[in-house]
Amino acid sequence: SNFYMFTKKLIILIVVVGFASCTNESDSYKMKYLTDHIPDDIPIEFKTYNIPNDRIIHKGTFNPDLTEYYYTVSDKKFQQFDVYVQRKTNGRWTEPEPAFFNSNHSEHGMSFSPDGNVLYFSSTRPTNIESIPETWHIWKSIKMDGKWRDPVFINIPNLGNKLVSHPSVSNSGTMYFHASNLDYSEMDIYYSKWIDGKYEPAVKVNLNIDESIGKCTPFVSPDEDYLIYASIGEELELSICFKDDSGYWTKPKKLSEEINNHGQGNPYVTPDNKYLFFTAVDSTNGVWKVKWVNIANQIKAD
Repeated sequence: SNFYMFTKKLIILIVVVGFASCTNESDSYKMKYLTDHIPDDIPIEFKTYNIPNDRIIHKGTFNPDLTEYYYTVSDKKFQQFDVYVQRKTNGRWTEPEPAFFNSNHSEHGMSFSPDGNVLYFSSTRPTNIESIPETWHIWKSIKMDGKWRDPVFINIPNLGNKLVSHPSVSNSGTMYFHASNLDYSEMDIYYSKWIDGKYEPAVKVNLNIDESIGKCTPFVSPDEDYLIYASIGEELELSICFKDDSGYWTKPKKLSEEINNHGQGNPYVTPDNKYLFFTAVDSTNGVWKVKWVNIANQIKAD
């Protein structure tokens, strides 16, 4: 009977310790994101601030150390896009304020280099280069001595006359983004390698699927081992593909039905490869929301 008592106590101990570690992990994530609810594999809204009724939220993303949260809002006619930032202070999110790179023009599609020292974004601000049309282009700002420098235009040699937007950058400096004609037709995902201090001509990402399907808003993992993007159909749907041993992208597979439910886009994955943030439209009231979901099981290659 002593053996059984010992075994029973051991089982209770294991259960209690297991429960405590789960609770502690959940609590640490609540602290990390300053939220009361952490999602499992069913997406929930990530809401740090009430968006005014005449505005639409498009994208939410963090800096790599999770101390600042950036999001994009626009008017309902999609004519003016602005980026706001909130910071963690005393265990709370601060009131939103315009991001340092926000201007009288439109800004959107922001993302950080994995080390947090470069911020990339799309903007309609003028490049002041005569041969380059006024549309969305990619800009970047570098952090030096703790201060963000003035943004500079990224001139991708073979895409100067295209609409270029939504950059996402890997550890190697390779930048993924979408580009299209000025009327938004033929939108697809490209990459450009950073070599000798400049970006190389862009190459279309080969995903071995129907070329006529438009693709947009890519997110590449820092190690470039997976890529999440939105395919353009009647609604946007998020898909993922992986790098195989030969360095080619595998055939994309759609993310879960819980994620692909009423128009998705603007994917962003937290640095621990655990949570996907994306945009969805609430089918009951048509309100746009930033949602997040535990995606750890879906970003493992089969």
